Amino acid sequence: MAASRLAGGGGAGPRGLATIHLRFFADHDRTGGPALPLTSPDTFELCRVAAQAAADKKAERPVILDVGRLLGIVDSFVICSGGNDRQVRTIAEEVERRVKEQGHTSPLRVEGKDEATWILLDYGDMIVHVFLDEWRAYYDLERLWKDAALVEWDAELAVGE
Repeated sequence: MAASRLAGGGGAGPRGLATIHLRFFADHDRTGGPALPLTSPDTFELCRVAAQAAADKKAERPVILDVGRLLGIVDSFVICSGGNDRQVRTIAEEVERRVKEQGHTSPLRVEGKDEATWILLDYGDMIVHVFLDEWRAYYDLERLWKDAALVEWDAELAVGE
């Protein structure tokens, strides 16, 4: 079964981006445990670029989750959503363009672009999930991975970097 039919997204909440300064370390672990760093600064930078690209295309609440210690096969998820299939495609295309522009590779695999209800961009260490708003609310990846550290990033600091 295609990943686009298996994967899922986070709960729909109020639009808002983190206002804490850009950090390499996750601010907190949702279980109350110690915060753990992402595997490498390169992975964090890749996540920040992807989240910023999504935010620039008016994605709903882009978040970065450090899932490395929970999953083992990937370090982080970037999760966001859009209001319609055109916006979902546009967000995914902008993420691909910006990540490549920063000197990173193209995704190893892309799933769901035709349907544009849930597009998954697999970069190896990072997976970007771009959902249609309703699909994000239904699959609620943020709840599913609630034990993952939420990595806060400041979109305003990232602009122009």
